[in-house]
Amino acid sequence: MSNQSNKIALVTGGSRGLGKNAALQLAQKGFDVIITYQSKQADAAAVVAEIAAIGKKAFALQLDVASMAGFDAFVAQLSTLLNDHFDGAKLDALVNNAGVGVNMPFEQTTEEALDAMTNIHFKGPFFLTQKLLPLLNDGSSVVNTSSGLARFSFAGYSAYGAMKAAIESLSRYQALELGSRKIRVNTVAPGAIETDFGGGLVRDNADFNQMIAGQTALGRVGLPDDVGSVVAFLCTEDSKWINAQRIEVAGGFMI
Repeated sequence: MSNQSNKIALVTGGSRGLGKNAALQLAQKGFDVIITYQSKQADAAAVVAEIAAIGKKAFALQLDVASMAGFDAFVAQLSTLLNDHFDGAKLDALVNNAGVGVNMPFEQTTEEALDAMTNIHFKGPFFLTQKLLPLLNDGSSVVNTSSGLARFSFAGYSAYGAMKAAIESLSRYQALELGSRKIRVNTVAPGAIETDFGGGLVRDNADFNQMIAGQTALGRVGLPDDVGSVVAFLCTEDSKWINAQRIEVAGGFMI
């Protein structure tokens, strides 16, 4: 395992689910971690406490990734935090994880619903990463979050899946254009995971859970721990020659 001492990672949507697990696994790999949360302040504080128990620095900042209007203030707040608690050090990893799933038939999808998916899953990561470039070290790693739904199709996910396909394309362009700074950009595409995502469908609906497991080569659905470890790996020097890649973390679903 590489020693990532004094390296700093920022994970959006780190108060629960995959973001929480990624934040914890980054801490276990030696990163200090800053997470963002939208509304679950108590949950975020609990994650911060868990990371502190591992022996790493941790902080939580409020951020709505769907609202660009707040990005400049967030970047200023983050910069102050880095100056006050990290002697002005910059980020070594950015994990664009925050998101929500919406299941809505194509024929019933409204402009409002599509705009929400665009803002959360595409426009947010696009401009947040852009605005964070001055706070990213050369040689740092950016991990964008896609979904297996960008490769295979489930009815009701046209807006969500299309935005995730857009993020996969964006990651390749970012890798190309940020390569001069030796910044790597990769995409992690989780399959169906047992979290509260999408109303907890995979976790709480036994029939759906069994259906997914039955079409997965490894015979089960995913757990947050299955994905967080891959995200953490992509932020370390162990993955230094992986760039512009889409890594599906789904146990071999519909292969």
